[in-house]
Amino acid sequence: MLKGQIHPADNHTYHPVPFTVPPNVTRITIQFDYTGRDQHTTIDLGLLGPDGFRGQDGFRGWSGGSKKLFTISATDATPSFLPGAIRPGRWTLLLGIPNIRQNVTADYTAKIWFGHPGDPAWLPEVLNPPLRKQAGWYRGDLHMHGAHSDGSCTSQSGSQRVPCPLFLTIEAALQRGLDFIALSDHNSISQANDMRELQPYFDRLLLIPAREVTTFYGHANLFGTDEPVDFRVGSATVPDWNALLREAAKLHGLMSINHPIRPDDETCMGCGWAPAKPVDMHGVQAIEAVNGIDAMLPDTGIPFWQKLLDQGYRLTGVGGSDNHDAKQSLTVLGGGLVGTPTTVVHASELSMSAILVAIRAGHVFIDVQGTRDRMLDLTAQAGQQSVEMGDALTVPAGAKVRFTVKAMAPEGAKVEIIVDGKPWQPGADLGVHGNLDRPFDWTSDGQRHWVRANVRGTAGELLLVGNPIYIDLEGQNSR
Repeated sequence: MLKGQIHPADNHTYHPVPFTVPPNVTRITIQFDYTGRDQHTTIDLGLLGPDGFRGQDGFRGWSGGSKKLFTISATDATPSFLPGAIRPGRWTLLLGIPNIRQNVTADYTAKIWFGHPGDPAWLPEVLNPPLRKQAGWYRGDLHMHGAHSDGSCTSQSGSQRVPCPLFLTIEAALQRGLDFIALSDHNSISQANDMRELQPYFDRLLLIPAREVTTFYGHANLFGTDEPVDFRVGSATVPDWNALLREAAKLHGLMSINHPIRPDDETCMGCGWAPAKPVDMHGVQAIEAVNGIDAMLPDTGIPFWQKLLDQGYRLTGVGGSDNHDAKQSLTVLGGGLVGTPTTVVHASELSMSAILVAIRAGHVFIDVQGTRDRMLDLTAQAGQQSVEMGDALTVPAGAKVRFTVKAMAPEGAKVEIIVDGKPWQPGADLGVHGNLDRPFDWTSDGQRHWVRANVRGTAGELLLVGNPIYIDLEGQNSR
């Protein structure tokens, strides 16, 4: 922390406050405050790199007195500051004093945080406070594209298609009643700078940095980091997906395989999951089980996800619209409306870290049609253990597990219970008549299982897709 004083003699001068940036720093965040505002003292802020006003790493921004908190990194910066690499050396917080009265002294403090390689995007937390501190179910879209990759829409006049600006995606998400979105342009992190500008204004919609890691052998979303990742699977530097996953793990992000059953041909080159070598799935945390409107189509990712569950991997099923046109008004094959489907997450608060922690934990269901109010919750209890979707119960052979399913869906819908990928009849009426809150029992046979729930409509169409609760026998370990 830097501290100092401004005196009347400093009026109409520039006051340098030097500080040292050590090696291996990737982000500088500064929070500034001072006394004397009630006496009309005003202090403006600027930032200079080691080269001062000259050179490649010199002037980095000037905000006047409008900012108390700002950040810079290679990928993004607070508006009025410039993103760019951070060179170690002597930096300067430049204070401009347009007004301080005679006989007034102002005390200032500058708190400085240094970020380092591998820091998750939600650090420092002072930059990313929760939008809501309450626990609850939060609705979001985890897959979308805009001007920073191949997202396009009609221009203002409607005369041509142009790269679609990010604010249109945000406005579409708000119209759909979403609480969070992940901006996942192809291999790009340039959208992070736009997000830095837009997030303070859109304080009811959490913007999560992401990118769709797009390779010749499959696509996957990487959430929660804005650091570059070498995506060139099959090259000398990234020989296979395992090498890429190891690098991604260092960044504390969350990796989700996208549309794994899509064709891998000229209609969608590289879209299907087709690694040339076996992949260690421990490096993956989620599967995009529903992409756009494919929940009932042959290329849905649900069977791919369930096959991995059968193999013992505990991967969270999520959904993503794969939207490429924020002004789109109808769902189309290959991409849905923003929010169709919706990934609904039970999180401790509406913050980047809490949403990603809850997705890792599997506290998720997919609202296939992207409604505002449909619900699905599966919980289980055995002895003193109580768990929700994504959690595990340790149950000896012969013990009973009391499941409770809660659902909100259209009249005539019905809950479907899936055990190890196959429908199972619990012997209870699971029809949804607006709301359902129904317990049922299941007896352990001493083997490992996974149990999850779907909700289907009157024509058998999938409406809601739930994540599993895992049944373990004491001493068993999951993959």
